[in-house]
Amino acid sequence: MADGGLGVRLLSAVRAGDAERVQDLLDEGADPDTVDENGLPALCVAVAAYDAPVAQALVEGGAAVERVLPDGTTPLWRAIDGGSHAVFEAVLGRETRMRLPESRGAELIALASEWYGTGVTEVLRRRTGAAGPVTTARVEDDLYDWVDEVSLGGLVVRAGHGAILSTLEAACRVQTPVDELIARAVRQPDEEHVDWAAACWVLVRRRDDESFPAVVAQRHHPDPVHRRFVADYLRTRSFCDVEHPRYGKNETAALAAWSAEETDSAVLAKVLGAFTEYEHPGLEAAGLRHVDHQDPRVRREVPYAFLTDGGPLSPAGREALRALVRDPDTEVRLRACSVGASDEDLRPEITRALLRMIEDPDPAVHRRATETLATSPDRTPAVSDALMAMLDADDQLVRLEAAWGLARRDDPRTEEAYARVGPLGPGFEHDHRPGELPHWRWRRKDAEDAAFRNGH
Repeated sequence: MADGGLGVRLLSAVRAGDAERVQDLLDEGADPDTVDENGLPALCVAVAAYDAPVAQALVEGGAAVERVLPDGTTPLWRAIDGGSHAVFEAVLGRETRMRLPESRGAELIALASEWYGTGVTEVLRRRTGAAGPVTTARVEDDLYDWVDEVSLGGLVVRAGHGAILSTLEAACRVQTPVDELIARAVRQPDEEHVDWAAACWVLVRRRDDESFPAVVAQRHHPDPVHRRFVADYLRTRSFCDVEHPRYGKNETAALAAWSAEETDSAVLAKVLGAFTEYEHPGLEAAGLRHVDHQDPRVRREVPYAFLTDGGPLSPAGREALRALVRDPDTEVRLRACSVGASDEDLRPEITRALLRMIEDPDPAVHRRATETLATSPDRTPAVSDALMAMLDADDQLVRLEAAWGLARRDDPRTEEAYARVGPLGPGFEHDHRPGELPHWRWRRKDAEDAAFRNGH
């Protein structure tokens, strides 16, 4: 081939799902619009495989997303048809968003609307003529969100068209009513579903003056799922809305009032979880109000109401955390120990609680208690000895946390501790925990050199 076989290798990497290799070949000069033996562009191969990372690499490398294929479709059309929001976003890309003509946007919106309004199963029946039962499986659409994958008559489609529709409308500058977006989100009442997540992101990114109050007004909706969406929206704004202050007055005013009014425990937990992402003078009062709440989901959010960014706890906050360290719910105790660890008055009780929890038979509790104990300012021999004992754990991450905790304490057994962690595989190159061993060695050498100089 004229390109020295780059196209063949590119298609091979696309089929293998190797996004890094695809990027390397594009950097070497491979044509992003390389077609296979059937005349299908590499981008369509990635779309059909629901491979968003490969599709993104091809699009960013210059693949034509609106290239008209023999059947009249385009890669972007096929991405919408396939129903994966992650793949659709990868194919849409930043450049396409900026130059998509209004008429073309309307056509694509109509396609997504047909799938969403009619339903995946019915559209599949119309296309295949198959009358048998559908097969549905829950799959991860990206690192965070899931979607149903539906199979019928030899066709496979993901049911993420609600998410695609919401994102596509925003890309085409269509101001979908807030109530309609929320209705799409709560149709699948799970914040990890693609429809929910996409609607939330679209609303968070809006910069008009009407959308925020329209969303927050739904905190009075009789359906708790609608209210839960509002809480998720407010929490998302706390760390993603770059054009509004993180500690916005509108958000915190709404959450402060809501935290005193909400009666549904599941929603209240979400409200407190959102509220504690902000700074507000009423945050501690909200925490104190719910220290004794009957639902542990609510109490799990309460410790974060007493975070002080290194400042001292108030007497009331300290006593609340003391009660939470003794809570019957393990998760509440873990969070309270983490929040209160720097307080000298609470430290002995927190240490005792953590020493009990590192003996918990639940591996997750065992690991998290070890992590908190390793970061604790407590330098007593009991803690160091407990960390040393953790080096017998089967879980390598527990052993690593224990070794790191010993190194932070300049424990003389640190070298032995790291040896017992064992070889670490890929992914730890930039991890601070194995990196503490050379720092410990340097500190130890400096101390020895200082002692030698002082002795002479």
